[in-house]
Amino acid sequence: MSRYTGVDFYNLDALFTEEELMVRDSIRQWVSDRFLPLVNEHYRAGTFPMELVPEMGELGIFGPTLPDYGGAGMNNLCYGLILQELERGDSGLRSFVSVQGSLCIYPIHAYGSEEQKEKYLPGMIAGKLIGCFGLTEPDFGSNPGGMITKAVDDGDSYILNGAKMWITNGGLCDLAVVWAKLDGRIRGFIVENGTDGFSTRDQHGKFSLRASVTSELILEDCRIPKSHILPQVEGLKGPLGCLTQARYGIAWGAIGAAQAVYHECLDYSLSRVQFSKPIAGYQLVQNKLVWMLNEITKAQFLCWRLGNMKDDGSMDFSQVSMAKRNNVWMALECARLGRDMLGANGVTDEYSVMRHMCNLESVITYEGTHDIHTLILGHKITGIPAYD
Repeated sequence: MSRYTGVDFYNLDALFTEEELMVRDSIRQWVSDRFLPLVNEHYRAGTFPMELVPEMGELGIFGPTLPDYGGAGMNNLCYGLILQELERGDSGLRSFVSVQGSLCIYPIHAYGSEEQKEKYLPGMIAGKLIGCFGLTEPDFGSNPGGMITKAVDDGDSYILNGAKMWITNGGLCDLAVVWAKLDGRIRGFIVENGTDGFSTRDQHGKFSLRASVTSELILEDCRIPKSHILPQVEGLKGPLGCLTQARYGIAWGAIGAAQAVYHECLDYSLSRVQFSKPIAGYQLVQNKLVWMLNEITKAQFLCWRLGNMKDDGSMDFSQVSMAKRNNVWMALECARLGRDMLGANGVTDEYSVMRHMCNLESVITYEGTHDIHTLILGHKITGIPAYD
């Protein structure tokens, strides 16, 4: 296959700074050189390449927008481009980084005490401590406010009981940011792995996100010090604020998956000969390629504008919902079209299309399903909630 150079039909590169392009290109090269040679091995085994985590820390991709505690102080366009390139490799790679940064580093930085920040953030940013985010429960996904995990005040400690499901990095974590109800109010707690009463159980049999560790978190009379509660936030705005950060990154990441599919399908169609000419010369194949390019280009401008609004402080969570909803749907449709274009070859892992398609079936579900984001936008434009 030809060397990957990205997809930029409208010369969007002209709108990025030299630093932004340099960051993107360095991550693009790392994904090509270090991650892609390993991904099939790990996808088959259902494992994550932990041997690459120290390199990821050195690249500065964990919490890169933070100006302190070891963060690089990059802008949000840089962060988006990083995640775009990571998901060009695999959704599991981008998920690992999203969880570490947007769902663990972010809440500790935004809602934690100075003691908590100093204790955890430098190690997490360097990739020496791995975090996970415990919100979703076996019976409460789209309705996180219904959670039944509880914390009870017990003098100088809190005792947590409950379970969290579908937790990325759960079986790999050194610490978990767990959301539970304390006196009926949702609060965030830092639970260190090794704490009595805290255990994890990996989920097997996945057809999707196989190069990612997904686990259940189990809390059974788990006693943590009172210093481990996040002091600066109460209620659903805490976890939802984290999800806004993660959804922003997912919107960018999905573009990377779509670009990987388009690049592979274009190359394949130019080299695959049927009825005496490359299949790229047939109208139906060109229609599929043009649809992909058209939707990727629209998604790129959506994220470019979203990143600028995030940087200037004008971004609204509903705008993030639009980008996540549109871009993941777009990427999944690209992958489905691509699988069709590759015929029988499309179902083998010699090509990446089927892997991306299976992964995106999870991405369109987590961090708010496609339908939930539809309702968020419907609420925004009508003022009428339709969640129940």
